[in-house]
Amino acid sequence: MMRSLWAGVSGMQNHQTRMDVIGNNIANVNTTGFKKGRVDFQDMISQQLSGAAAPTTEVGGVNPKEVGLGVQTAAIHNIFTQGNLQSTGVGTDVAIQGNGFFVLKNGEKSFYTRNGAFGIDKDGTLVNPANGYRVQGWMARELNGEMVIQTAASATDLVIPVGSKDPARATQNVNFACNLNKNTPEIPEGANAADIAKGTWATEFKIYDSFGNEHNLAVSFTRVVGSPNQWRAVVNVDPENADYTQTRVGLNTTDGTTNEFFVEFDNMGTLRRVTDSVNGSSNDGGEILLQTSFAVPDANPDADGNPYRQTFNINLGTIGSMRNTITQSASQSSTKAFAQDGYTLGYLDNFKIDSSGIITGVYSNGTNRRIGQIALASFTNQSGLEKAGDNTYVESNNSGQAKIGESGIAGKGSLLAGALEMSNVDLTDQFTDMIVTQRGFQSNASTIRTADTLLETVLSLKR
Repeated sequence: MMRSLWAGVSGMQNHQTRMDVIGNNIANVNTTGFKKGRVDFQDMISQQLSGAAAPTTEVGGVNPKEVGLGVQTAAIHNIFTQGNLQSTGVGTDVAIQGNGFFVLKNGEKSFYTRNGAFGIDKDGTLVNPANGYRVQGWMARELNGEMVIQTAASATDLVIPVGSKDPARATQNVNFACNLNKNTPEIPEGANAADIAKGTWATEFKIYDSFGNEHNLAVSFTRVVGSPNQWRAVVNVDPENADYTQTRVGLNTTDGTTNEFFVEFDNMGTLRRVTDSVNGSSNDGGEILLQTSFAVPDANPDADGNPYRQTFNINLGTIGSMRNTITQSASQSSTKAFAQDGYTLGYLDNFKIDSSGIITGVYSNGTNRRIGQIALASFTNQSGLEKAGDNTYVESNNSGQAKIGESGIAGKGSLLAGALEMSNVDLTDQFTDMIVTQRGFQSNASTIRTADTLLETVLSLKR
């Protein structure tokens, strides 16, 4: 009878533990990124009344006689099933779809969480605004004019410099493509302005100097008399101020002496060669780059007192190619500059986070630059993590070390900005478990009451 008393006590105690876990699950039904707990029971050691006996020639074997001494909690698991994703529209909110944890730092101590409700502090650091823990990742750095993120390096604090400057960049490359009409009339010498206009295809495009000032790049193409597949191109930067800008063009050289060059096509309409005033012609089959220079107004002169000249490339495409190259066919002229890489001074107005966790800054001058990338951590045994409060976890002896890397690699999930992962608590399951737990607790209480009644009966035998 005493054994049943203690068995009932252990049953009540462990069902109380299970009820505590259920209560915590229900309390966190709306906690962002919360993962529910589950209690597993196992029986305690049993008292053996008699051992097992092997069969003999006379009798068969005898099973052991054992009386269990109650129940104990085998484990309390964290269940890391995916929670529902809810759109918030907040750019700094990030949800993980799949495995992985965000990495947070408090000083030198690391924490891990599924709660992606982040914000920016006054220094631009991406943080959990509830506790100030700093989100970890990799900051981009400039390498050969491009912003590169080295995810092989150690993760560090992510800083989003809202309002920072993106310096003006002088145009370095202008790309031309599309078609010159084969049927454009040739313009003889002495033609009037109206005939010249009919036989000329003129293009204009904005470019930028090192100060960020806009300039007008004008390139006109005119059929050459007596050369059916040849065109004369004249280049001017700021045609209305051409006497000062003194535009010069050279094939793979900055020593051009004029502002014109000649383009020749083959009988298939593809680019055959380009001729300038310095190097003659080029038909080596490579990419055609015409180095163009012009004098920048209101700039400091060079050491010799000459106007400061800026150089950029006019890219006409590749000889023999039809892709992104000037061609000549009997259809309407459409050749134009379609891209250039210069821009004026800009300020970081906004930023966005993609599915890889890459943070891209959007500047007022229309440029986009990589700022950094959010890191994710994974564990060999994520159920072995210890809860550290504030919806965070820390490593334990049985979780394994954090494997920190970028999303979508080595089993890590993808990210969704403007959304949060909800709790994975299912109230239907929890209420059902609550009923089962309540009945288990009541049944164990009944065991104690019944054992007490039996003891009372024994005590009354003396009366």
